[in-house]
Amino acid sequence: MSADDRPPVARSLDLAPHPEGGWYRQTWRSPVEVTLPDGRVRPTSTLIHFLLAAGESSAWHRVGSDEVWLAHTGSVRLQDGGSADQPVAGREDVVGLGPGEAAQVVVPAGEWQRTLPGDADALVSCLVSPGFDFDDFELAGPV
Repeated sequence: MSADDRPPVARSLDLAPHPEGGWYRQTWRSPVEVTLPDGRVRPTSTLIHFLLAAGESSAWHRVGSDEVWLAHTGSVRLQDGGSADQPVAGREDVVGLGPGEAAQVVVPAGEWQRTLPGDADALVSCLVSPGFDFDDFELAGPV
């Protein structure tokens, strides 16, 4: 996809396609590192912008660290999938700034998650601690 095919907000924030769906760009990476119990080294935290354009969703995925979703504009329906070998659709939280929505939602390390399509563009930030690394990222197979 060319830069001109991106949604307007993705163009203005220089976001790229994310493997799970949606659009992202890392905006901050802590200069402080931590050594995990298995010996891997990660920054203490990382931060991205994440955009879901109207009608887009993300695939079931999980990461090896806690993830905090922070609302900016619009709202994202975030669905929990548990921590079993394969995700099982569970609780939904709406990350947004409107009535009944949560401005921040935490997804614990190792929990499956996905977003469901919405009617409008939604921009959030995701803070991951210890910091995100694609080596700790897993997409679910067909469910």
